[in-house]
Amino acid sequence: MTTYVWDIRNPDGASVGLEVARGRRAAHQVMLAHALPERCDVTVTDDSGAVIARGDDLRGGQDSPIARLSVVEGGIERENIWPGDADLDLPVILPGGEIGILESWWHAGDHSEWRWRIELSNHV
Repeated sequence: MTTYVWDIRNPDGASVGLEVARGRRAAHQVMLAHALPERCDVTVTDDSGAVIARGDDLRGGQDSPIARLSVVEGGIERENIWPGDADLDLPVILPGGEIGILESWWHAGDHSEWRWRIELSNHV
């Protein structure tokens, strides 16, 4: 099974940026990400360290707690979202790098509150 390493950095932190998350998961073209900074750089590599995709200075637009990161033709696209049913069962990376599966999501219509549930496992 091929695995991908998702490396997310904040280019604004420290002298050369700060790591936000680095996590390993079975190869997947879409990764949800919780609590990303306003700007981030994302690199996805495979088991051998070869770069699968890269995106620099990714900005999300609307304010939301979740971003959808998509591998598209060697690049990464970022969209800040309020997850819906289509996002359930997708992997989600947390600050620090733990990766789980989004099991449920609810938010108020005015986005003033939200509730979610993920499943964490030690198997990629």
